[in-house]
This record gives sequence, structure tokens and C-alpha cells, in this order.
Amino acid sequence: MDQKVYELLNDQVNKELYSAYLYLSFADYYREEGLDGYANWYEIQAQEERDHAMILRNYLHDNGCKVKLGAIAAPDKTFANHLEPLEAGLEHEKYVTSLINGIYAAAVEANDYRTQHFMVWFIDEQLEEEVNAEDMITKMKLFGSDARSLYELNSEYASRAYHVPTPLA
Repeated sequence: MDQKVYELLNDQVNKELYSAYLYLSFADYYREEGLDGYANWYEIQAQEERDHAMILRNYLHDNGCKVKLGAIAAPDKTFANHLEPLEAGLEHEKYVTSLINGIYAAAVEANDYRTQHFMVWFIDEQLEEEVNAEDMITKMKLFGSDARSLYELNSEYASRAYHVPTPLA
């Protein structure tokens, strides 16, 4: 495997684990605010991010590459209202999309067709992640100031269930 592609993939393992930490901090905020449905949504999101790290880790191992785990920084965000974690989530997903695009671009440059094919799942996943984040922001802006509507949104997010991603199934 091309050295640059390898380094980007290995770094992404750690970045996905950081994403899990970040989303757990969002879940903690919402739980402390009494919004257990939003907490559930972000707990499952954290699990998905951990799964993404595992998918990348497995891919590296399947290609005979050594995985080097790095330190994971503690999230440092604090929130003043219920909208701020959602906006931080969208910002973070856009950042992750840029990282995924960078890995794909490096694979194209290296003529690494296997990694290009592998990364298509992540590209599709990032579209879904950004759409979900934007939808949550829109709903909070529209309905979050009304207690009854916020209760309904919270109930909607409480029903989210974890599903093992296809590459791990």
C-alpha cells in the first residue's frame, strides 16, 4: 500500500475514535439536560464512529499493514443551549467528510483501486451523516423552543436503534 494512503487510513482510525468521544460528550450534555432521546441518538452515533474505526482497522490488517493507535484527545466543547451540540455535530461531520475525501484522493493519486473501492462506503456514509445532522438542526430550529414539540423530537430520537454497519456484518 502506498505510504501516504496508509498513513491517512491509520490516522483516520484515531479520528473516528475521537468522533466517538465527541459524540459521547454530546450524549452526556443531553442526558444532563433531561433529553434522553437526544442522548440515545448520540450514544448510537458514538457506537457507529467506533465501528468506522474498526472497519478501517480491519482493512489495514487485511492489507498486511500495521495499525498504530495514537492518543485520543478529550472533547473540549461546552454548550449553552440545545442547538449548539447539533451545530457542532454538523461541523464535525463536514470535517470528517473532508478527511474521507482526502483519503480517496490519495488513493486515486496512488492508483490504489482497492482503497478507492473501499472508501466509497465511507463517502456514502458521510452523505448520510451530514443529511442527518442538518435535519436535526432544522427540526430544533423549527420546534425546539416549544416544550411539547421538543418532547416529541426527543421521543423520536429515543426510538433510534443501533444497526451493525454492512462492512462489519
